[in-house]
Amino acid sequence: MSEPSATTPYELLGGAAPVRALVKRFYDRMEALADSDPLRRMHARDLGPMREKLFEFLSGWLGGPPLYHRRTDAKCMTEAHARYAIGAVERDQWLACMDRALDDVGASEQVRAMVRPALRRVAEALRNR
Repeated sequence: MSEPSATTPYELLGGAAPVRALVKRFYDRMEALADSDPLRRMHARDLGPMREKLFEFLSGWLGGPPLYHRRTDAKCMTEAHARYAIGAVERDQWLACMDRALDDVGASEQVRAMVRPALRRVAEALRNR
């Protein structure tokens, strides 16, 4: 009997540790890239809580455990981002950081093909300016 093949981006990435590494690289990129200053200014000085929330969100969004939705303070993404002025510039900065983070963690072409179009749809849905 053969092993079932991985079917979700979460499984294809390798589970929780690689998703956490993806989030780490995303925020590292956001902090390091001068082009991302407007995006960085939307965040608190301490990124620790946000890193955890994004990890929890991506865990479920990528097909793993729905950690974020188990939180008592979970909000829908549009509600959570409504107080921020998110235009095309901020959307593109977020996507650039996430694209580079996917590269940094060595995400396969299969994972990239699965998540990049969906990430773009999410980022566009959060645009409110």
